[in-house]
Amino acid sequence: MTVRADTLVLFGATGDLSQRMLLPSLAALHADGLLPDDLNIVGTARSDMSDTEFRNLARAALEKHLPADRRGPLADFLNCLHYQTLDVTTPENYADLAEKVGKDRQVAIFLSTAPSLFKPTIEGLAAHGLAGENTRICLEKPLGTDLASSREINDAVASAFSEDRIFRIDHYLGKETVQNLIALRFANMLFEPLWNARLIEHVQITVAETVGLESRVDFYDDAGALRDMVQNHMLQLLALFAMEPPTHFDASAVRDEKVKVLRALRKISPGESVTGQYRGGASVGEIVPGYDEELGRDSDTETFVALKAHIDNWRWHGTPFYLRTGKRMQRRVTEIVVQFREIPHSIFPGAKVKPNHMVIGIQPEENITLSVMAKVPGIEQEGIALREVPLNIAMPDAFSGKEKRIAYERLLLDLVKGDQTLFVRRDEVEAQWSWIDSIRATWGEEDLKPKTYAAGSWGPSAAIALIERDGASWHE
Repeated sequence: MTVRADTLVLFGATGDLSQRMLLPSLAALHADGLLPDDLNIVGTARSDMSDTEFRNLARAALEKHLPADRRGPLADFLNCLHYQTLDVTTPENYADLAEKVGKDRQVAIFLSTAPSLFKPTIEGLAAHGLAGENTRICLEKPLGTDLASSREINDAVASAFSEDRIFRIDHYLGKETVQNLIALRFANMLFEPLWNARLIEHVQITVAETVGLESRVDFYDDAGALRDMVQNHMLQLLALFAMEPPTHFDASAVRDEKVKVLRALRKISPGESVTGQYRGGASVGEIVPGYDEELGRDSDTETFVALKAHIDNWRWHGTPFYLRTGKRMQRRVTEIVVQFREIPHSIFPGAKVKPNHMVIGIQPEENITLSVMAKVPGIEQEGIALREVPLNIAMPDAFSGKEKRIAYERLLLDLVKGDQTLFVRRDEVEAQWSWIDSIRATWGEEDLKPKTYAAGSWGPSAAIALIERDGASWHE
């Protein structure tokens, strides 16, 4: 049985992620009484500050990023916060951190630093007794830039931490609707018999953003859309959607089934991928510059990717999965669209019977919509008039009174509890990178360059052709 942590150490505690997500998530959990009463939270970063100064920084972040009705008594939460200045590249600094943490504590470490700093950080923790059996560690992405660099990072972490104490985070797995994919499939007899290539014609997964580079200029130009979004978030969505029923809802069983899907992904063939890069245009009512203008130089980095993927197993053979992600798109949306096959025979002459489809909305709205054919009210002289109507399950309506939580709340709570179910295992990460590396190799062989698209559009026209060649169209 996993022992809950009584000390949480946040590396990068003064950074943007901490201020926008981590500290607000912890404060909200504290306000709801979900954190252990004796939990100490130790922030660490290079900035030189006292406990009081760190608490003041945290207070400002909470007032900016956490709604007032979710904060609770801030003084009680702030008193849980402590701070230790630490340069992760200076080995002797870890002695001060170890003293701050104290002995005989159950420790959870959240590591939000550049991947290049993972190895010296792990070495420093191990050298000062902060990597023992009573310590677990959480790693924020990116975990490498390809399979080789990912293995290097994983090897460094594994040198001090066993796999059952490593929590690799993908914040999409903390979203309610993403978790609801598992409930939708395996808690409803209605859907599981339909979830296969015999009845599903194709699946679309879209992650569209309206923002541009923002503050991620250097990172994004090195990464691009394929590494930044497809390798982690989108492949996790695909794996959860397509996996076989796990024997139990626990970390080993769920992740065993996900990795089978990832290993069954067929290598992308030439012509099954499209890349793009946005140019200036109108986005969300504003005139915005192009990627090259924001970057200040020419670049071949893709800000848009569309892929036609195949899962070579019995359940999904013959059903393509279309993946699409991009920046400066027409609207912000993350969704999964399930297109069912046509009925084998229509008994309604003259009436157009459309195949059913389901839309699983993940953000900004969390909902599930299933389209069905229904009779149009009225008396017809001949036949029956049909029309497609939606059956909606809006999560805020279905569960009124429930708080809409930040995705990191669930993940941080699971880290403290020691539950790995919603975290990514090493073999998952490496299976994802193996497939991504094969795509980049294909791009190199094809000499594929990003096609331009206007900001505020749905990407380059070649992405439309990618799916329309198969007689389908993107859900918009």
